[in-house]
Amino acid sequence: MDPRPTGYTTEEYGAVSVLVGARNGAYPGANSLLVRGTDAALVVDPSLSLVGGAPPADLVLVSHAHEDHIAGLGRYDVPVHVHHGDLDALRSRAALIAALGLPPDTVEAVDAQMRDEFHVTGRPDAQAFGDGTVFDLGGRTVTVVHLPGHTAGHSGFLVEPDGFLFVADIDLTSFGPYYGDVGSSLVDFEASMRRCAEIDARWYGTAHQKGVIEGAAEFRRRLDAYAGVVDKRDAELLAFLCEPRTPDEIADHRLVYRPHVEGPNIRPVELRTARRHLDRLMAQGRVEEVAAGRFRAA
Repeated sequence: MDPRPTGYTTEEYGAVSVLVGARNGAYPGANSLLVRGTDAALVVDPSLSLVGGAPPADLVLVSHAHEDHIAGLGRYDVPVHVHHGDLDALRSRAALIAALGLPPDTVEAVDAQMRDEFHVTGRPDAQAFGDGTVFDLGGRTVTVVHLPGHTAGHSGFLVEPDGFLFVADIDLTSFGPYYGDVGSSLVDFEASMRRCAEIDARWYGTAHQKGVIEGAAEFRRRLDAYAGVVDKRDAELLAFLCEPRTPDEIADHRLVYRPHVEGPNIRPVELRTARRHLDRLMAQGRVEEVAAGRFRAA
């Protein structure tokens, strides 16, 4: 199978077309949206699926500046908007890579991958939006719902009157929440999940694999299970801290990725994730620092 598949299938939810990527939008792909009003149309998150043929649109909204959500952006010579927290990373490929916090000796290879496999060139013309910004398409609006944590600018979009909430990478997968970038935040991610749970919609669209969930009750049930992955990581860490451990030892143990998974991002992500869980558990009094850089369950 081509590891960088293009092409999509379309599913309709009111006036929202979900452009479903290969393997239900599993990475390196993603699901995109096409939303039409009487005056304009917009695309959300032009992924790899759109590289081979993108539907026309008058503007593009980007939920966050990760390569799998912008690989098809080069197909659009129209205004592009992203939350100001991710604006620099969308404008510059170098800033996008810097936000990943990779080891210096891997940056050149990752830069080549971003350029050659994900077609990321940077969009210096990109414009910023904020929480609550409304895009009026004529008889249909798309409202920004800032959902930080995954990245600083990560955002969802509420399409009305259809009642469709796109939650992007709060994607409900069994992998669980990802908050391993330099600008990520576990605290913000948990707050964003709580905010999603408070929004009543008819449909909830995810960027990867789980597709569209119908009904607030079912969405909240799945969101609870997804949020529960964070609790499982806490429990696993506390069990591992039965004796004093360093963040490096926790990273080797792995809270996020399975042991066979390899890549330049794995260790930095594991280290940042470990430190974010340690900070939270220490604030709760459940972990203590027993020596310089060594931590144990309290």
